[in-house]
Amino acid sequence: MAGKLDGYRILILETREEAQFSRLLAEQGADVLQCPMFTIHDAPDPAPVEAWIRRCIDRPFDDLVLMTGEGLRRLMKVVRRLGLEAEFVAAVGRSRKFTRGPKPGRALREIGLESDITTEKPTSEGIAEMLSRLDLKGHRLGLQLYPEKDHSVLIDTIKACGAEVDTVSPYVYDSKAAEANIIAAIDEMAAGRIDAIALTSSGQVRRLVEAAKAHGREAQLRAALAGTPIASVGPVVSDELKSFGLHTDIYPANDAFFMKPLIAAMSIALGKAAPRNAVQAR
Repeated sequence: MAGKLDGYRILILETREEAQFSRLLAEQGADVLQCPMFTIHDAPDPAPVEAWIRRCIDRPFDDLVLMTGEGLRRLMKVVRRLGLEAEFVAAVGRSRKFTRGPKPGRALREIGLESDITTEKPTSEGIAEMLSRLDLKGHRLGLQLYPEKDHSVLIDTIKACGAEVDTVSPYVYDSKAAEANIIAAIDEMAAGRIDAIALTSSGQVRRLVEAAKAHGREAQLRAALAGTPIASVGPVVSDELKSFGLHTDIYPANDAFFMKPLIAAMSIALGKAAPRNAVQAR
């Protein structure tokens, strides 16, 4: 696959794993335009996070649901500051661990642990469906949440199963910081200088549309996306696109919802035509 994206200019809207995705694309020869969608910060008040960590250590949860890899890494940052790494890892090891997709599983492996169950659908709804099929009566369940999402359905589902839910939100988004970058990226697509936009999270779709609306650029964004192939890493992103009346043009083969299969799919789809910059140069 090496070099199959030579000359193609790819727009990525990554946040947590921007460097990794950019590197993988560049290895295939792509000219990568990076547009961070927002900045991630630790929770502004560390006290609730610290208290949750101590409850986890004092009485390990029967079940632990990790929604994001970023969440566990932020928790570990606080744990290490408190000097409680060994105790926390041991406590998490005693819990039955559920992960929402592959990213939290990778974060678990970084501390020497493995997920017990990874949801088939990497969404909050998928987690809710999975947990609703289990006997959780009398269980204490730790739940790591992520920003800009209403988690009430998931929490209510867990409570309806008879479990006590103990939530933690270890980080927040600063979405305003990157709006100038987003508008510049829209301008690049509108000018026909982007061969494809690659989306790897539903939050990227929401932020793109929200920023365009805030700056009176929604019509321009929709026109730009109509003329720019949209690559989606999986069903969560594609569903989010559909909710805004947008479409998916490029999708990983064999339901392999990871970066490398997405890049392979992009190589095949884009390889059917010359890079746009090459066409314009003639």
